[in-house]
Amino acid sequence: MSSQHPDHDIVIVGGGSAGCVLAARLTEDGTTRVLLLEAGPATLPEAVAYPPAWPSLAASEAAWGDRTVPQEASGAPVPLPRGKGLGGSSAINAMVFARGHRTSYDAWSAHGAKGWTYDDLLPYFQRTETATSGAPGRGTSGPLTVGPATQPNDVLLACLDGAVETGHRRAVDISGGLEEGFAPVDLNVVAGRRQSAADAYLAPALDRPNLDVVTGATAHRLIFEGTRCVGVEYGADGQTHTARAAAEVVLTAGTIGSASILQRSGIGSDDDLGAAGVDVFHRLPGVGRNLHDHPRANLVYQVQRPVPTPRNNHGEILGLLRSTPDADGPDVQIIFIDIPLPNAVAPVQNGFTIGISPMRPVSRGSLRISSADPYAAPVIDPRYFTAEEDVRAVLSGITTARRIAWSDALATWGIEEISPGLSAVDEKSLAEHARRNFGSYCHPVGTCLMGEDEMSVVDSELRVRGLDGLRVADGSVIPAIPSNNTNATVYAIAERAAELLLRS
Repeated sequence: MSSQHPDHDIVIVGGGSAGCVLAARLTEDGTTRVLLLEAGPATLPEAVAYPPAWPSLAASEAAWGDRTVPQEASGAPVPLPRGKGLGGSSAINAMVFARGHRTSYDAWSAHGAKGWTYDDLLPYFQRTETATSGAPGRGTSGPLTVGPATQPNDVLLACLDGAVETGHRRAVDISGGLEEGFAPVDLNVVAGRRQSAADAYLAPALDRPNLDVVTGATAHRLIFEGTRCVGVEYGADGQTHTARAAAEVVLTAGTIGSASILQRSGIGSDDDLGAAGVDVFHRLPGVGRNLHDHPRANLVYQVQRPVPTPRNNHGEILGLLRSTPDADGPDVQIIFIDIPLPNAVAPVQNGFTIGISPMRPVSRGSLRISSADPYAAPVIDPRYFTAEEDVRAVLSGITTARRIAWSDALATWGIEEISPGLSAVDEKSLAEHARRNFGSYCHPVGTCLMGEDEMSVVDSELRVRGLDGLRVADGSVIPAIPSNNTNATVYAIAERAAELLLRS
């Protein structure tokens, strides 16, 4: 890889969901020479394949171990799990596969992005999937086999019955982007095993002679000739290597990784680069800005009736709701979880959780590198719950969740609310609970904002503004987070990016 002559047409940096899609699609014709660089390992822990084990993966070698700075709302840092290894976060996430409601894509044009509405993305959503539900508008021949859990946990089915009992719509296909209400959600689980991006996209392509994959390869910085990106400097096996690209370099290292690589290469704001001791090569003030994520507050219930042993991903049924009748689309997600998550009140041995998340958060934060050292942890500050609108959305969801919990459908389970507990009933105490007892839903987006204005990092064709031969194609380009667990959207972005690259 140290040759000064390009051995590849396209170098992809990051082997997560987007990188696996691009590596597979770009090499289908047999003529485009592609190199995929991934910082993590090729082989991941066996627990990756077992759906109920996913909560343990955040502390494994399959994750980076990121944490935010102490948050203004809670005074404490928040773990932010991010996949490290082939498959990226699709190898450690909770396997929910949902597009998000079509209305949540309307804000993508706010900074001038063209051609990224829900309808524009629909063919790429469909291209990713073989949906077992057979619902209208779903894909029928994509690499990912997706569908609801075949045997949802009984306690979660009771929650679904409770939602319908309390007046909510029973959706047909809550994953398709067109409905509101409650229903079993599609999962990336096939024959009882996780299906990651590496499983579905990359593995079938590994024998292609025009694809090279290097794991354990940490990108240090991008290499430029003038304003054209011509390669990547990376570390592997204790040595520094250079990979050169005849056509383009594509960053698919995710919301944290892609922005960090740009900043280490001198691309960003004067203040952020100066604080890290990096000389400015190309001023783009939007790099690292617009960071946002779905925070999730939890209601934890203890029950007298034994909860069946989990066999799926724990969160098999969810709802999309409007926090107020005049909202222009669903902005709250409620997810039923078949284990009692740890909480600040008391441990629960037998129970379940109802998670509530603002799906269209207003709070915005930032990411910046702490130094030029590519192995140094970045400074991550999503500023969760700093916008009062996000708190109010969660309060609406808590009211709904409690009505479901106390429905007749759940009465036979013998329920007791442990966290926050029924001493917290007024708006002030519930808002305090949300601000102090939340976690990341692990959906960070936005640090390489797509658009056509001065704060945009990439244009509508994902090209880094003001530079040649360089694109970003992952969740970092999302201008405004959609109302879903974001992995399905990242797959669609990558499918479209492959098409853009092949026709350029």
